Amino acid sequence: MADQNQTIGDLADLGAATGVTPVAEVAPLPEPKIDAQGRSYATGKRKNAVARVWVKRGAGKITINGRTSEVYFARPVLRMLINQPFLVSNRVNQFDVECTVTGGGLSGQAGAVRHGISKALTLFEPELRKPLKAVGFLTRDSRVVERKKYGRHKARRSHQFSKR
Repeated sequence: MADQNQTIGDLADLGAATGVTPVAEVAPLPEPKIDAQGRSYATGKRKNAVARVWVKRGAGKITINGRTSEVYFARPVLRMLINQPFLVSNRVNQFDVECTVTGGGLSGQAGAVRHGISKALTLFEPELRKPLKAVGFLTRDSRVVERKKYGRHKARRSHQFSKR
């Protein structure tokens, strides 16, 4: 009778009262997806640009459409953008990147390459998903240019009003 009048303060007390010990189950990480050449593949998208990205262990060489990143992305801001996933995951100069990118302009292509690199890194090393997801590199930036409407000069710009 005295056992039934116990007060249960937290989950540990509940487990002791019922005779069941709570076990915190941690979901296992998914297996790395690496092909026969030791690469992981992912597709990155931004605006109208699509990047096909292969990531493998190496010295940090980034090749885009057969050219180095310094040649293809001449602006330092765009090169910084595609190196961000490596900085966040502390993997600078540990992976070689081979990618082909089509569509859009240089800024959209750099965003697509960054998105593809982030996705490929998570497939190569699943434990990198948490830091990359926290800074938003695994989310596709869905913003695109708004279409032009009829009766307007641009997407939203209307005709200039004439009083006379």
